[in-house]
Amino acid sequence: MGIFTFNDLLQHFPYRHVDKSKVSLVSEISVNTDFILLTGVLMDFDVIGQKGGKRLVAQFKDKSGMLELTWFQGINWMQKTLQSGQLYLVYGKVGFFQGKPQIIHPEMELLTSEMEKGKSFLEPVYPTTEKLKTRGLGAKQIGKLTQTLLSILQEKVIPENLPPNILKQLKLTSRFKAYRQIHFPQSQQEYEEAVRRLKFEELFIAQLRMGMLLSNRHRFSKGVVFDKVGDLFNSFYKEHLPFALTGAQKRVIREIRFDTAKGRQMNRLLQGDVGSGKTIVAVLIMLLAVDNGYQACLMAPTEILAQQHYKTISSLLEKVGVTVKLITGSTKAAERKKILNDLSEGSLKILTGTHAVIEDVVQFKNLGIVIIDEQHRFGVAQRARLWQKGPVPPHVLVMTATPIPRTLAMTAYGDLDYSVIDELPPGRQPITTVHRYESHRSKVMDFIKTEMEKGRQVYIIFPLIEESAKLDYENLMKGYENVKAYFPEPKYWISMVHGRQPAAQKELNMKRFVERDTQIMVSTTVIEVGVDVPNASVMIIESAEKFGLSQLHQLRGRVGRGAEKSYCILLTGSKLGNDARERIRTMTSTNNGFEIAEQDLRLRGPGDIEGTRQSGELNFRLASIVQDRPLLELARNMALGLLKEDPDLISAENLQLKEFLHQQKGAILWSKIS
Repeated sequence: MGIFTFNDLLQHFPYRHVDKSKVSLVSEISVNTDFILLTGVLMDFDVIGQKGGKRLVAQFKDKSGMLELTWFQGINWMQKTLQSGQLYLVYGKVGFFQGKPQIIHPEMELLTSEMEKGKSFLEPVYPTTEKLKTRGLGAKQIGKLTQTLLSILQEKVIPENLPPNILKQLKLTSRFKAYRQIHFPQSQQEYEEAVRRLKFEELFIAQLRMGMLLSNRHRFSKGVVFDKVGDLFNSFYKEHLPFALTGAQKRVIREIRFDTAKGRQMNRLLQGDVGSGKTIVAVLIMLLAVDNGYQACLMAPTEILAQQHYKTISSLLEKVGVTVKLITGSTKAAERKKILNDLSEGSLKILTGTHAVIEDVVQFKNLGIVIIDEQHRFGVAQRARLWQKGPVPPHVLVMTATPIPRTLAMTAYGDLDYSVIDELPPGRQPITTVHRYESHRSKVMDFIKTEMEKGRQVYIIFPLIEESAKLDYENLMKGYENVKAYFPEPKYWISMVHGRQPAAQKELNMKRFVERDTQIMVSTTVIEVGVDVPNASVMIIESAEKFGLSQLHQLRGRVGRGAEKSYCILLTGSKLGNDARERIRTMTSTNNGFEIAEQDLRLRGPGDIEGTRQSGELNFRLASIVQDRPLLELARNMALGLLKEDPDLISAENLQLKEFLHQQKGAILWSKIS
C-alpha cells in the first residue's frame, strides 16, 4: 500500500468516518438502509454448514427487535472473541436474506462506559486490502497504529510550512493540528477544516514549484533574440496572407514576438480549437526567425500530418521565396543527404518533419525556434532533444488542437507560458451535430446521398480499440462492405484508410479523397488529426459511444473547414451507459472545445489525462483538480503573488517554506526502511 515510513502512515488518510454517536434501532431498518450503527446484546452464536459453506451466525437484540449477524471468514477467531450476553456496538452494511435483515462481517466492539455516555466521536475508516485483512491489518488495526503514532508525535516533528500571513488570511488550522483532525476529528467541522488545510497545502506547494520554474526561466534562461520584424514577415503579412487574421491570432503573435525579443528562452503552449488557424501563426513566427538570421523547425506526430504541413507551408512561402523541406522516415537517402547538408550549412531555413528531425544526424547551423504540433503525442524526452540542437536553446512553441481544461493547464502546464486562440476565422459555419440510433441507419444513408448530389464528400469513421486490432479490422471491413452496398460503384467511389495499410497505399487513398476522385472516406481514427478537405461536409461516427469526448470533438473538426454547412452524425447502439449518454449530450449541445474539455475532465478525471505531461504533478493525495477548482485557483493566485514579491523566498516569513521545499527536493528516500 506504499506505507514504509511513519510519514507514509500519517498520509494514509481515512476515506470516511463513522459517527459512533448516532445509534439506530433494529426496527428502523428498511430496504433503503445502507450502513447502520446499533447497540444491543449478543444473544447466542453457532457455526452452520459444512466445509465450503461454513458460516458463523449470531443473534443480536436491541430494545426494538432482533437481527442476524453472519461471518464467512475468520470464523475461529470470532468464536474465540465474541462473548454471549454482553453489550456490543455493531456497525456494518445492511443486507437481506429471505426477506430478513442481516449484517455480514460487521465491526464489533464491546460497549464502554464512555460510549454509553453518548460522547460524540468520529471513527476513521481506512483503505486496506483483502490480503492485509487476513493478516490482521484491517481498517481498524491501521486506525490503532495511526492513533499510537499521533500520541507520540510532537509539534516540532510536523513543522508549519505555510507563511503566517497566508494562514491568517485564509483562517487555516496549523499543519500539526490538521494531521490530527483529519484522522481523529471531534466533529464534522474539525474534519472539514483539516481537509481544507491539507488540500490547500498540496495545491499551493505544486503551484509554487511550477511558478518557481517559470520565474527562474523568465529571469535566468538564455535564449536567441528576435529583435526585428523584417522584410519576409512584412511582405508575407501585407501581400500574401490568404485571409485576414482574427483578433486572437494577432494577440498570440504579439505575445510570441514580445517573448522572443527578450533574450530569454520562450517555452509557450499555444491552444486553439480545431480550425482556429494555428498553422498561419506558426508560419509567421518561422518567418520572424528567418528574418533574424535563424532557422526554424516544425515537428508533427504522423507522416500524414507532416506532409500536410509541408504542402501548406511551402505553398504559402514560395510567394516570398523561402524554401521549405520535409524529412520523415521514408525520405529517400539522396534527398535526406542534401537536406542534412543544407541544414548544417545554414542555407535551408525551414524544416518540417516527423520525429525524424530529432535524430542526432540532423544538425542545424543556428536553430532559432522549434514548433511542435499536437505536442501531447511526443514524450518530454523527445521534445527535449530538439532543445539541445544549438549552443543556446531555441525557443519552443508547442501547439495543440486538443483543448486543455483551464484547471489542467494550471496544474500540468503551469511552468509554460500560455496562449489561446479562442475565436474561429470569419465565414466558418458552426457544425450541426446530431445523435441517431442504429435503427435510423437507412435515413442517415439517404441524407448522405442528398449531400453527395450537391457535390459534397463524406467521412465514415469506425472505432479503433487497440486491444483488439483483429476485431477492429473485421468491423471496418464489414462496415466498408455495407457502405459499398448502399453506394455501389461506378456511381460512387470510396477510399478506405486504416492502420494496417502500407504507408504508400494509405497515402494514395487519402490523396484520391483530397483530390475528389472519391466521395466517401471510410476510415479508422487515423484521420483524427490533420487531414484538411474543405469540400467534406458530413462526418459519420460509427459506434460513437466507444469514443472519448476529446476524440469525438477532434473528429468532428475534420468537417466544417469550407464555407458550406456541415454535419456530424453520431451513430450508436440503442443501449447506452450513463457516461456515454453524457458524452453524446455534450457533443450535440456545444461546439466549444474548452467546454468539452472541462466536461471530459469531469467524466474521466485527471488520471487519464496525466500521461499527456508524463509527470506525477497530478498525484495529489487529497486534492482533486476537478472538485477543488476554486481552491486550486486560490492556491495558484497566492503562489504567484508570493513569488512576485519574493522570487527566491528569502524574506523571514518565507524561510520555513523554503526549508520545506529544500527538504522535499533533497530528501534521501529512506522509503524502504521502516
